[in-house]
Amino acid sequence: MIVEVFKSLRPQQWIKNLFIFAPLIFSRSHLNPALVLETALGFAAFCLIASAQYVFNDIHDLAEDRLHPVKSKRPLASGRLKMGPAVLSCILLAVCGLAVAAILDREFFIISAAYLVLQLLYSLWLKHIVILDVFVLAAGFVIRVVAGGLLIEVKISSWLLVCTMLLSLFLALGKRRHEIVLLESNAQNHRPVLKEYSTELLDQMISVVTASTLIAYCLYTISEETVAKFGTRNLIFTVPFVLYGIFRYLYIIHLKAEGGSPESLIIKDTPLLLDLFLWIAAVILIIGPR
Repeated sequence: MIVEVFKSLRPQQWIKNLFIFAPLIFSRSHLNPALVLETALGFAAFCLIASAQYVFNDIHDLAEDRLHPVKSKRPLASGRLKMGPAVLSCILLAVCGLAVAAILDREFFIISAAYLVLQLLYSLWLKHIVILDVFVLAAGFVIRVVAGGLLIEVKISSWLLVCTMLLSLFLALGKRRHEIVLLESNAQNHRPVLKEYSTELLDQMISVVTASTLIAYCLYTISEETVAKFGTRNLIFTVPFVLYGIFRYLYIIHLKAEGGSPESLIIKDTPLLLDLFLWIAAVILIIGPR
């Protein structure tokens, strides 16, 4: 049972919470042990809170998940995990995550609680509203970045927020496209909002967001605010890594019909994972420590 409870926490999706480290890196505080530790604890708090929401979502969507070719294999939907332990783990995860957040920082606790409330509303209602559903998914990533900034008390660049929002929309739209392709005519039976989408519409939206993401990141690297902050114009040389990563992801979405789980895809796809590591290394090397 313990193994099944752990699987229901979806640890492979904890990679999303790494966005909380963005303010630490872009504030050039990655060599400050105290701030690194504080951010790591914030990461742990978000993992607990996010897992609480995942279990809640599995409980709420139990009937629909049993009809899904992939989600039906989850512990609760498959019957390997009973409802009682699932409910108990959901409550304990939420309480422990919020407790850690409260210990770390008051503002961090508030935004962590707001994140949990937003995710619960998404599971209950917001995921059924066309277009707004993908914006809520994207907002979750932006909240993580803001939470990371509040935790170490650094001002977050508006450019970083814009780039995060656009990249998150790109991933969310890719996820919706994969669901439609995978489920085909049964898509709306699993999630009613999918009947409001089509692959053509999503492809157009992905094209808009893709171009916007690249333009926003390029403008960020050469903006006077960025140059003044880091004392260098060399961030422009990280653009090829971003460009390759987006193109690689589009290749996987369209030619391999994947993209339903971006976090798992990044881990499994070696070129994409290597590109991510090279981008992070290039950014750290260029902006250097404070």
